[in-house]
Amino acid sequence: MEKEKYNVTPEAEVVENNGSTGAEIVEEQQTYKEMSPFQLILRRFFRSKLSIVGLVMIVFLFIFSFLGPVIYTRVNEWGEATVDRGEFVEQHFDEYKIIGDNGEEIIITEVVETTDTINKYAPISSSHPLGTDEKGMDVFIRLMYGGRISLTIGFIVVILETLLGILLGGIAGYFGRWVDQLIMRIVDIFNCIPTLPILLIASAVIDSWQVEADQRIYILMVIITIFGWSGTARLVRGQILSLREQEYITATEVMGLPTWRKIFKHLIPNVMPQLIVSMTLGLGSVILYESTLSYLGLGVQLPKAAWGTMIAGANNPDVLNYHLNMWLPAGVLIVIAVLGFNFVGDGLRDAMDPKAKK
Repeated sequence: MEKEKYNVTPEAEVVENNGSTGAEIVEEQQTYKEMSPFQLILRRFFRSKLSIVGLVMIVFLFIFSFLGPVIYTRVNEWGEATVDRGEFVEQHFDEYKIIGDNGEEIIITEVVETTDTINKYAPISSSHPLGTDEKGMDVFIRLMYGGRISLTIGFIVVILETLLGILLGGIAGYFGRWVDQLIMRIVDIFNCIPTLPILLIASAVIDSWQVEADQRIYILMVIITIFGWSGTARLVRGQILSLREQEYITATEVMGLPTWRKIFKHLIPNVMPQLIVSMTLGLGSVILYESTLSYLGLGVQLPKAAWGTMIAGANNPDVLNYHLNMWLPAGVLIVIAVLGFNFVGDGLRDAMDPKAKK
């Protein structure tokens, strides 16, 4: 007696392990979607709350610095270096000591009013949302333009550092031997140079040249780039030393590809994830570095606005104690910029880690 044969479709099949039907399995397979490496990186990146916070910080700074002067209506009235002139009553504080009856010193602070033709140290008002500085210029508007300069310097310097580091690090890692030794010794020399004394000397030389404020910004970019490319070169060199032993590089040698194409077409693209993370983390450092140099009088100078230059006003004890609106907002924006780029850099580093969980 022949047994009857039945054609069992997947929809009718029963899986003994978990009791789910074939229809459910088919539905799961249909809803599954493959993700490209780029999509996977984005998914990991946006899972991190700190990455999103850092991204929001950076977007806020760009909107404030680049779109703020376009949107804010009083920019046409004051401008970056416009002085609020007129006849104003200026208040400043005088302190002096007197000896009391019991021989103790008593410090007395008096408010002295004088008339001036410049509205300096003006309080917060509708006309000046953050008051004015010692030159009578609007602090709020200078914060916007200062953000443009600080962020632009940060991005340009990081790009220049990366390009120079890729060029020298790629050549050192690929050729090795005496080429590697020569370039790495140059890197060691730049790492050992006392940067701050050299910058003080360079600042004195630039001042003797009487360089204009606009040209001084470009000189500042060059100086920071010269002293900052060595770390990128060392990173690229280390990555290429490991990548040049891979099979696909051997295949390019068999194919007879030129050296420049092996380095910049096949090796450098495989180092880009590490470079992107390094650039993002380096942006915060460059902005902090530029602000420090401007604070010390080595960077952007008046009448140009930069966050570090605005903080330099705190060198005056009266400004430090009684005019927080002149330097505190610039310090807050620097903190936001450094934290934002560091958060994004940490998020990219975790998202590009191949050992990370899906």
